[in-house]
Amino acid sequence: MRTGEPLPAVGEVLASLATGLWHWDTATGLVTVDAEAARLLGLPPQETVLTEAQTRARLHPVDWNEITGVVQLAVAEGTLAEVRIRIMDDRGRVVRLVRSRSKPSFDPVKKAYELIGTLQEVAEPTPGTAAGRTAVTGDWRRSREAFLLDAGRALAEARSTEEVLRVAAALSMPGFSPDGLAVFGVEGERLTIIGHHGHQSGDEDPFSHMSIHTDYPAAEVVRTGRAVYLSSPEQYKERYPLVWPMAAHFGRHSWAFLPLTVAGHTMGAWMAAFAYPVAFTPDERSVLTTVARMLAQALTRAGAAETQRELTDGLQRSMLPTLGPEIPGMTLAARYIPTGGGLQVGGDWYDMIPLPRGRFALVIGDVQGHDVRAAGLMGQLRIAVRAYAAEGHRPDAVLSRASGFFHGLTDPDGGGGADPRFATCLYLEVDPVTGVLETARAGHLDPAIRMSDGTVLVRATAGGLPLGIDPDADYPTTRLALEPGEALMLCTDGLLETGGHDLDTGWRRVRKILEAHEGDLEELADALVQAVHGPSSHHTTGPLADRREDDIAVLLLCRQGDGGCGPGTAPVPVRQPVRRSMLTVAQAEPERIAVARQQLRELLHDWTCADQIDSAVLLVSETLTNVLVHTDADALLVAEVTGAPGERRLRIEVTDAGDDLPHKRSPGELASSGRGLVLIELLADAWGVAPRGEGKTIWFELYEFGEFGELCEAPSAGAP
Repeated sequence: MRTGEPLPAVGEVLASLATGLWHWDTATGLVTVDAEAARLLGLPPQETVLTEAQTRARLHPVDWNEITGVVQLAVAEGTLAEVRIRIMDDRGRVVRLVRSRSKPSFDPVKKAYELIGTLQEVAEPTPGTAAGRTAVTGDWRRSREAFLLDAGRALAEARSTEEVLRVAAALSMPGFSPDGLAVFGVEGERLTIIGHHGHQSGDEDPFSHMSIHTDYPAAEVVRTGRAVYLSSPEQYKERYPLVWPMAAHFGRHSWAFLPLTVAGHTMGAWMAAFAYPVAFTPDERSVLTTVARMLAQALTRAGAAETQRELTDGLQRSMLPTLGPEIPGMTLAARYIPTGGGLQVGGDWYDMIPLPRGRFALVIGDVQGHDVRAAGLMGQLRIAVRAYAAEGHRPDAVLSRASGFFHGLTDPDGGGGADPRFATCLYLEVDPVTGVLETARAGHLDPAIRMSDGTVLVRATAGGLPLGIDPDADYPTTRLALEPGEALMLCTDGLLETGGHDLDTGWRRVRKILEAHEGDLEELADALVQAVHGPSSHHTTGPLADRREDDIAVLLLCRQGDGGCGPGTAPVPVRQPVRRSMLTVAQAEPERIAVARQQLRELLHDWTCADQIDSAVLLVSETLTNVLVHTDADALLVAEVTGAPGERRLRIEVTDAGDDLPHKRSPGELASSGRGLVLIELLADAWGVAPRGEGKTIWFELYEFGEFGELCEAPSAGAP
């Protein structure tokens, strides 16, 4: 062609370049190809109009599916759609490989694509070369971007160094993937190996603790902050002759050593080794560099998280005690679970404190908050409580002094402070010989006792304000008794409220676990924690599902009986047909009569006759009220259930120090008192008054299916 002559037609130019032209309109479903394109598709070399089905029959099925995705992506990005397509013959054999380039457009009205492009035959890639490792279809650059997005997401989700290394080992780079990886760190002037993949255990020994001044690629990368690419064993041997013998036996053909840089500081090096030759083109280097940066960020995050976990776990372990030596006749078990979010520290704690004469104290508490300050305050408060207990103070004095101490920690100037805190606490002194428990409570949950027959009761105890609110607060003492075979549970509110429950619904859930469990104390502790903290608890949340999770502390104490409750004993304790509950009602505490009624209902939760339960509650109210109204003494309530189900006997005793014996009277219609003994005579199966050395005891009994019980109908599901 001479200067000035008109340019040849486009079709002639394409034909001279062995390039075909095609047009595809998805609205009509037709594909128009010129003579050269028809020839490349294995058809007679003439312009032809094909249907989509006829066109699809000439292409490899995988490549046809790939074309759809590439076209949609090109339209979205406004770029060319480029794919490699395998052409098939009538027998399903690949006859040639062609490359298609097109500029697709989308008609939003017709919701159809229109493509005009070219087809050109390309050479079949040689196995083992970079081209041979490239995907037959799709755009390599888009594959690289998709890979980097997936790799970045996976590395960002890794929470430990081990997870980061596992993600790095699983990365499949587009067109080239290493089969050997190693991550080097730096300690002082020496390299360390953080982790490796694709090597046998022990292969890393010659390279660990190597000086960074050694003539080794990773050491050079750490010194200079620049990557080292070695495309062949000859390059490796020429540049690093001293260390080549150590690397030669791995059988690799190419290596890339890249710096792990964070905030301008080189923290280590990443080695990617390949079992085949890699040219390390600019695109390949770009991928490796990007992965190295993401890997450095992920390792830094994981290292910081592991340091934080180690710090918080160590802090919590140092503050939580062991339960000490075995106590004759007693078994102890405890669990502590920090909150699942944020720092793994909190303000919950428990303690066991040895006391003189074989006694010991149990303490459980909860400092407000889930942060490091709460953990620090908890540690100081725990030490203070131990000190006051070791001085020989009674439970009320221990908590009173602890409240003053904690108030001084959180509000030293008395002005409220910027971050005032309070703490709940329950201090319980145990006599292992008698089973007597003396307890003082500062705003904490009441203890629960599982009786030998499996019945679980909340033992109402006198209490005061949480520690730290009033430095001069008083904490009355309540005396309880733990019978042989009975178990005591102390816990923080996290055990009840975890899983979206409030205190009421959470207690009902925990109570079912306590009553149904038949293993030893350690198994019971595990069952309590697993039931409220494990996955199963999240399938049945309570009414407050948006409530934040809390720390959990549980302390269990069992007084061994005939069946026992410690390791090595029978897993199912003997169910003794005895239940007993005691409660003191002081003259200044008439509101505890309501506590007595509730405690009696819990004691009789499986009593057959609901009317008898109501009768017992009514008579207890009457007898306790008579003591408070007609005497100046406190009342001691003892309720006892004996016998097998269906033949049980309830005996109630109310004792006071008054000298005047009650007398049965005939009150008038409008009288406001005088009916107590009349009601007892009407509703009880047996009753009486027993004088004591100082005071008297009024008692009455109800028999299950007795004189009145046999007229009852079975109660509805459970008494309230």
